[in-house]
Amino acid sequence: MTSTTARAAGRASERALADLRTAILDGDLAAGAHVGEVETAERLGLSRTPVREALTRLAAEGLVELEAHRGARVTRFSRADLDGIFDVRLALEPRATARAAAHATPADLDALEALARRMQELGAPGPGQDLDALVELNRDFHARLLDLAHAPALAAALGTVVHTPVVTRTFRAYDPDSLARSLAHHVEIVAALRAGDGDWAGAVMRCHLGNARAVMVGAR
Repeated sequence: MTSTTARAAGRASERALADLRTAILDGDLAAGAHVGEVETAERLGLSRTPVREALTRLAAEGLVELEAHRGARVTRFSRADLDGIFDVRLALEPRATARAAAHATPADLDALEALARRMQELGAPGPGQDLDALVELNRDFHARLLDLAHAPALAAALGTVVHTPVVTRTFRAYDPDSLARSLAHHVEIVAALRAGDGDWAGAVMRCHLGNARAVMVGAR
């Protein structure tokens, strides 16, 4: 394969990936919907290879589940699934956030505050709003909090329930008020950590997760 051919193949795969990811996250492809390679390739005017590559990447992100010889199906989370996910997060994540108060350095707190402020900028209504970028920054913020907890067992347990598709769909499901609350929680968590108040930080994390849970369960 020449470099020109490889670039063209890469562009085709990226095009298929962007189209399918947007369709899933915007709800045009509903949870549980079948995503066939042949149908998608025909719709996009592509061969099956870039579509197959895109589906493999979406499976790695947790947005689809691959089915042998049948293409893929959009990942479905039932209300029971969501309740289970948030039950575990509510039991563990406020505790981890509270522990971070004892370990966060001024540099750690400055980095967290920069993330929180940047998220508020990107989440503001208007043409500059970027929900995909918010998902990445949110992941970084929560991962930093877990690192600061110095609790590997808590981090490992949370790693099994913090699903990227759920987080991504939460941001897509937020109404403006719910999104503003979520982003304000990040700022307040940093304020609590600066005060060295683990109880305050943990309480805000509990509110933060409660806000997300209400939105996700209500969106079903």
